[in-house]
Amino acid sequence: MTSGIAFDNEKYMKEQASEILDRVKRFDDKLYLEFGGKLLWDYHASRVLPGYDPNIKMRLLQELKEKADILLCIYAGDIERKKMRADFGITYDSDALKLIDDLREWGITVLGVVITRFENQPSAQQFKTMLERRKIRVYTHQFTKGYPTDVDLIVSDEGYGANEYIETEKPLVVVTGPGPGSGKLATCLSQVYHDHKRGMQAGYAKFETFPIWNLPLRHPVNVAYEAATADIREREF
Repeated sequence: MTSGIAFDNEKYMKEQASEILDRVKRFDDKLYLEFGGKLLWDYHASRVLPGYDPNIKMRLLQELKEKADILLCIYAGDIERKKMRADFGITYDSDALKLIDDLREWGITVLGVVITRFENQPSAQQFKTMLERRKIRVYTHQFTKGYPTDVDLIVSDEGYGANEYIETEKPLVVVTGPGPGSGKLATCLSQVYHDHKRGMQAGYAKFETFPIWNLPLRHPVNVAYEAATADIREREF
């Protein structure tokens, strides 16, 4: 019996980095990349594909760190409700702190933390103060007015424009967070809106563990993804 490589991690890193940087070039050297899935210890993915390195996404970020700023999003309501991660048994705010520390251990600095749908919830305010005491920049975004039906209001100074603009320096901005519904998409689109007002044509892309970059929008794989997102009632705004 001949043995072979079930999953080529080096090829994965090379091709993903190439595709991401190619997307950056399609815009005015500014791409907001919503980064889904677990950054570390993704054992579900490694069970699906034997040989898959459960830390490969962190290695990919390490490869791109000279060209990327990192933003971490967390939903204020998850902090207030003390939402737990089923896999690690820790709250989302503790997971956010752990993720910041993990990134630092890999030589990657977080540009800032965005607390989304912030309404001065006491626990979220305490979390904000704790981050600031650790010299971590914190941004707060409120619920987007008009969502989800009033597009003219959403894409206006009262919608996305009401959010605090986050100054970034590098061409790639990786937006991640602990779990779904953290506000990653809204943060990306808010930034794209602000950049557009400043005369910059920034872009957006979504990265998942096994992305297929160039499928048509209405391809069955993309339709299935959208159906799954609707099924879990994901609410980014």
